[in-house]
Formats: sequence, C-alpha cells, structure tokens
Amino acid sequence: MTGLPTDVHPVPRRAPAPPAALDLLAQAERGVEEASALSDPQEAYVAAHLAALRTAAAVLAVRGRPETTPRGRRRIRSVWEVLPEIAPELSEWSRLFSASAERRARIEAGIRGVAGQRDAAELTRAAAYFLRLVEGMLLRQPVLRGEDGPLGPAAS
Repeated sequence: MTGLPTDVHPVPRRAPAPPAALDLLAQAERGVEEASALSDPQEAYVAAHLAALRTAAAVLAVRGRPETTPRGRRRIRSVWEVLPEIAPELSEWSRLFSASAERRARIEAGIRGVAGQRDAAELTRAAAYFLRLVEGMLLRQPVLRGEDGPLGPAAS
C-alpha cells in the first residue's frame, strides 16, 4: 500500500463558528447577565430582548445567505421573519421574540408601565434559554469530515 491511510469510520470534529457569530453570542451572554441584574423591569425587558436579537443574529451570521434578487435585496425584513426560513427548528422562538419586539419598541419610545417585573423576568429566562439552545446548535455539535453540518455547507 502506498499513500496515506483512509479513515474507515469518520471522526467527529467541532466546526468553529465565524468570529462575528461568536462575538454576537458573547454580547448576548452579557445582555442576559445585564437583564438579570437590572432593577428597572422596563430596562431589563429591553436588555433581554436585545440579547435574544443578538442570539438570532448569530444564527444568521452562520447560516444566512444574502438575497440574490434585486427585489429581495430591497425589502427590509426583521430577523424574526428571516430566522424561521434559515433555522426552521427555531420558528417557535422567532414567534415569541417577534411578539416581544413591539413591547420593546414602546418602552424605547418612553412609554412607562409597558413591562412589569414578571414580564422582564420571563423574557430574561426565555432569552437565556434561547441563547443556550443556539450555542448548542452552533458550537457543540460535531461535524463529520466531508459532510455538511449544523453550520451549513460553507462552514464544513
């Protein structure tokens, strides 16, 4: 026999996420920590929603593909609208955080009494769970050599 030996069984390896995605996940982690520490429920609600937004943006950074048609590029879409298209397994999360986006916008517009302590705590817990789920999806799943993995064909 000559040449290098071939693998009989594929060996799992970790597929690194791009630096932009890792940075977004780190920002999301800090956002969840901030939301947990804030005493003002409205500020905590906004921080939790922004953490979820950064988590979803990390998924887009890994799996997203630019629009290819001029018509598609002209239309601005929310991350919560795009996320189910590129990560259908996160559709339920997208609906949850899409619903909380309107409330966040009202808080940022200066409307008081939009979110109470319980609302902020629930959204913070949801954002933390969503972050852990996405981290597991993007960072911890092994990829078999020569196959597309959780990060899609470009990351293998």
